[in-house]
Amino acid sequence: MTGTGPRRLLPLAAIALAACLLAACGDGTASGGPGGGASAAGKTIRLAYQAFPSGDLIVKNKRWLEEALPGYRITWTKFDSGADINTAFVAKSVDIAAIGSSPVARGLSAPLNIPYQVAFVLDVAGDNEALVARDGSGVTSVAGLRGKKVASPFASTSHYSLLAALDRAKVHESELTVVDLEPQDILAAWTRGDIDAAYVWLPVLDTLKKNGKVLVTSRELATAGKPTLDLGVVSTAFAQAHPDAVDAWRRAEARALDLLASDRAAAAAAVGAELNISPADAGHQLDLGVFLKPADLPGPEWLGTPGKPGGLARDLLSAAEFLKSQQKIDAVPDLATVGDAIYNKGLPDALS
Repeated sequence: MTGTGPRRLLPLAAIALAACLLAACGDGTASGGPGGGASAAGKTIRLAYQAFPSGDLIVKNKRWLEEALPGYRITWTKFDSGADINTAFVAKSVDIAAIGSSPVARGLSAPLNIPYQVAFVLDVAGDNEALVARDGSGVTSVAGLRGKKVASPFASTSHYSLLAALDRAKVHESELTVVDLEPQDILAAWTRGDIDAAYVWLPVLDTLKKNGKVLVTSRELATAGKPTLDLGVVSTAFAQAHPDAVDAWRRAEARALDLLASDRAAAAAAVGAELNISPADAGHQLDLGVFLKPADLPGPEWLGTPGKPGGLARDLLSAAEFLKSQQKIDAVPDLATVGDAIYNKGLPDALS
């Protein structure tokens, strides 16, 4: 979908209906509990993952969650973007997900108001997301995008960063054509020469860079005050019903962060197996991201502790305020609401 002006989100009812049709979610209680949470009779955890290099793929590849929770039926479903994951949460067909900070800011804002909480920081976007101009497009700077066609998955961290890059360069969105494409569709359009530039993440980003020029990276935008992150979120209903399962998932994700720090070769092998790329390529892609240490997460900059949510809450609020200024959401939640959406119960014990 393309557009040169503000893009409104679909009505909430339409989003939920579409998600039910796509995911065959029925009444949204696939896990057997209220609001889609797992019940004691049939315990299921439905995880949404994305194909970007992170510890989440290590957890999936090594089956650490299945190992920790043998009494649960655990399913992993691949999604192309955070917007699709938000749709699945609205339909109550997902319990835990890997999703970008910008989609989370949207999800916590009107009209979506999704009842979920941030329980983990998978990574901080660095050079693993970037805006690239295709060779032959004549574009050498963000300002040069005026009159051009640029692709990015709408409602993603890359889309947020594209808007931030345009704002910093004083280029209005209406001065170019912004195309809503998922990563693989971006690659196809790039190959055909249908687009002039794209803001996207790995692994597609690496392919575009082979015949393109990087105009700005998410690392640069973070330095300029527009950080983006990949987060682990859990539905509030599931967290309330199964805090022990959430703790097991957090410990598995923390174990993956430890592996990324202590044995990058083993981490790259697991990620490469999930992305169908070589360990060497996976290692290169992992080097472009920024991964925290588990001990950092309860700190004041990130999740914080019960009663004292960390700086991540303000980052999400800032993202929501920017999205409102760009007319991408209807209203901005207050800081207390965002703070309540930070799940830091039991930290740091839950990470050890």
